[in-house]
Amino acid sequence: MKQTLECIECGAVHPLNERAYVCPKCGGLLEIRLGEVLDFDPKAWSQRPLGVWRYRELLPIGEKVEVVSLGEGGTGLNECRRLAKDLGLKHLHVKNEGENPTGSFKDRGMTVGVSQAVELHADSVMCASTGNTSASLAAYAARAGLKCFVMIPAGKIAAGKLAQAVVHGAKIIEIDGDFDDAMRLVVDVAREDRSPYLLNSINPFRVEGQKTIAYEINDQLRRLPDIIVIPVGNAGNITALWKGLLELRALGLADTLPRLIGVQAERASPIARAFRLGSDHVEPVAKPETVATAIRIGSPVNWKRALAAARESGGLIETVADHQILEAQKMLASREGIFVEPASASTIAGVGKLVDEGVIKADEAVVCIATGNGLKDQEAVSFLAKPPVRVKASRESVMGALGLGICSVSGRRVYSRNFLMRSGMLGS
Repeated sequence: MKQTLECIECGAVHPLNERAYVCPKCGGLLEIRLGEVLDFDPKAWSQRPLGVWRYRELLPIGEKVEVVSLGEGGTGLNECRRLAKDLGLKHLHVKNEGENPTGSFKDRGMTVGVSQAVELHADSVMCASTGNTSASLAAYAARAGLKCFVMIPAGKIAAGKLAQAVVHGAKIIEIDGDFDDAMRLVVDVAREDRSPYLLNSINPFRVEGQKTIAYEINDQLRRLPDIIVIPVGNAGNITALWKGLLELRALGLADTLPRLIGVQAERASPIARAFRLGSDHVEPVAKPETVATAIRIGSPVNWKRALAAARESGGLIETVADHQILEAQKMLASREGIFVEPASASTIAGVGKLVDEGVIKADEAVVCIATGNGLKDQEAVSFLAKPPVRVKASRESVMGALGLGICSVSGRRVYSRNFLMRSGMLGS
């Protein structure tokens, strides 16, 4: 597969091995474009394990390069029948990206991005992060034997995510500011000679790995759904998803493409606001706040491509409130056994809202992308949990708590209603 690195603004073409994150000519974002199809046989994919590197011919890493991998991709696509019924749908699947090695979709982009860092002979890598990016980059850097630097906003990162970066040996740099400040700083530092290789989603190689979500959904369903719903923070994932879908069509592997629906938290929704206003410009949110820390971003790098993905697909960018996110998180876990972080649950909240408004029809097939594991951010749900029932360490006390037999209350024997009905002592 012959691929080129092109500017989405001025169209300038650059070599794939050029260490650039934005166009040197105009400052526009760079994108890797499929060129002439050479040796490409999609039938060969079925002989390989489901995962990012199943699709190596469509990824911009040289054939002789030993890729840096932890077995990413190949995540479950779960049919959720009870949840679908609750939401008023007939067909709902959840793509559980929390099954990736470090617990989020970021691993898809990092396996390609860190492999490119190795190909460029970089000795260190860096990123700004709200949590998942730092965890993923630290793990893949460790796997590749590279030094890793992570810049985070002080006091804004979920403990579970930060712990991953720490244990993998990254050097953590906290700043007095938010993610947007951290992002601005790493981009600025990346311009310096001998600086660490930058691996935020501004890096086009990150997008290449993340686009494989589209390929996998097509393989797992043997078709594409009517709608794919995805959380939007820095907007690299919706950008990657749309890129993957367009490539499937260009390669003759898909005829019709799904509508893309991006979901942002109400108080961190600059892209949704621009979409609603029909604007071609995004006004940053000065102080974004939401319980969904992974999408708590006020100045997203990929806003232009996110707007294009929503508009070109016939989709939209929606918002949901924090209380809707937490309710959806609890619903997905209790109804389907899938525990996701709050940002992931925003997709379920968004679907519920749009079904109620008639934007999503009951008979449309919907896939929600759950981007991260719930264990990443346990603090967000701690107040939702019911306190445990404490009883004496006796059989009678436990049976009583279960509603299965007798328990002692103030010295009297009290029988549960269930027990009395089963024993015939109480009629139904």
